[in-house]
Amino acid sequence: MVMLDVHTCHYCFGLMRGSNDVMCKFPFNHKVTFCLYYQTPALRHIIDFFRPDIKPNSFQRSQSEMNIASGIPKFFPLAMIQEENNSFVRDDTMFIKIMVDFGDIPKILLSYILSLNPGLPMHIQQLMIKQETERRAQQQSQQAPI
Repeated sequence: MVMLDVHTCHYCFGLMRGSNDVMCKFPFNHKVTFCLYYQTPALRHIIDFFRPDIKPNSFQRSQSEMNIASGIPKFFPLAMIQEENNSFVRDDTMFIKIMVDFGDIPKILLSYILSLNPGLPMHIQQLMIKQETERRAQQQSQQAPI
């Protein structure tokens, strides 16, 4: 679950209890990336991430409906979101992508991954990421000195 505290513009990520918890590994310790989409062709997205602190209960297996949420304080200034004609809100809508990295995605691929159309099915996005990873690895091996 993701929440936005509109008073501080604090984007939060919270673990909720679910029927599949027995299959999950706790404490939750995967990197969480937030992307606030810039809604023009300029693609000046705001991207930030955090790694959970596994000591508090926030990222342990939930004993109640939801653990205390945690996230990125001051991710994006609320005043900028409230400005007229800003490029992050169009028709009273803003797009935020939250990505949980279960496999240590290389930092160099992050901008490519966040540029993918979020409307594509997840299995298509994963296939495109795999193909891009292979393409870059092949390109790098061709450029390696002999």
